[in-house]
Amino acid sequence: MEGKRMTDIRRPENMERITTPELAQAFIDEQVKLLREQIGSDKVLLALSGGVDSSVVAALLIKAVGDQLVAVHVNHGLLRKGEPEQVQRVFRDEMKANLVYVDAVDRFLDKLAGVSDPEQKRMIIGGEFIEVFAEEARKLDGIKFLAQGTIWPDILESEKGIKAHHNAGGLPDDLRFELVEPVRILFKDEVRAVGSALGLPDSMVYRQPFPGPGLGVRCPGAITRDRLEAVREADAILREEFAKNGLEGKVWQYFTVVPDFKSTGIKDGERCFEWPVIIRAVNTRDAMTATVENVPFDLMKHITQRIITEVKGVNRVLYDFTPKPTATIEYE
Repeated sequence: MEGKRMTDIRRPENMERITTPELAQAFIDEQVKLLREQIGSDKVLLALSGGVDSSVVAALLIKAVGDQLVAVHVNHGLLRKGEPEQVQRVFRDEMKANLVYVDAVDRFLDKLAGVSDPEQKRMIIGGEFIEVFAEEARKLDGIKFLAQGTIWPDILESEKGIKAHHNAGGLPDDLRFELVEPVRILFKDEVRAVGSALGLPDSMVYRQPFPGPGLGVRCPGAITRDRLEAVREADAILREEFAKNGLEGKVWQYFTVVPDFKSTGIKDGERCFEWPVIIRAVNTRDAMTATVENVPFDLMKHITQRIITEVKGVNRVLYDFTPKPTATIEYE
């Protein structure tokens, strides 16, 4: 790597796809060596979301440089049920990482109050995340590197103008770090193989796609705390039932949405005016098109019964049968 920054490295055209534990281990061994060479005795900062890319980068860095890594996990209140706890358990308790946990739930939700435009919501969530992360970075001394979970499709899409590459995540000018991108030449399936070889839990390694703004895009309209809680609880039930019934890993993406309208229902013999929960379950290869999963009717009835019984403020469950196109996979 003499004379070439790690962030300039491209995937070799003849590189063998990482499909076995042996190939994954060989990649890990090579990256640990390169990371130690690049970082030396300095400190490296990482925004750890709990998604597969940032989690694999964190595990690689822990293996390479131990407590020279400072991982920052920002809980913006838009994560799925149990995710902040899982990040802390896996990285702080089990892997002994130097983890900074930031509870920014009130800060994010207060900023989002009354905002219904989807793009404005995304801008607030993204901008606030950078601010919180920058504040934490300024509290730390001796940080020279910023680690990112950039993967090869990110590079290709940015080169083709499909989307902007997220280098440095828009950090302010006073926080100029050298980038560390240890999985930048890998495809997503290879990142998962490396994650498994590093001993990360399957629930983290094989986590289904989850949008950057989190549950914020699954609460169409202005986000309220009670509706956000309803989508979080309903999503947890759906994930639990899909796992129990062999659909976890078989269906590409599945989630719940709680839209910003109510309808009349009956609970305990009395009229109620509550939200619906929309269930979405789709399969795709490239996310450009998607087909709808044919969920067994008896399972749908069981999931519906659980949601209307266990989730506060909900009186209906709907299933979205719309493929992409015409629908997008997410709602906002």
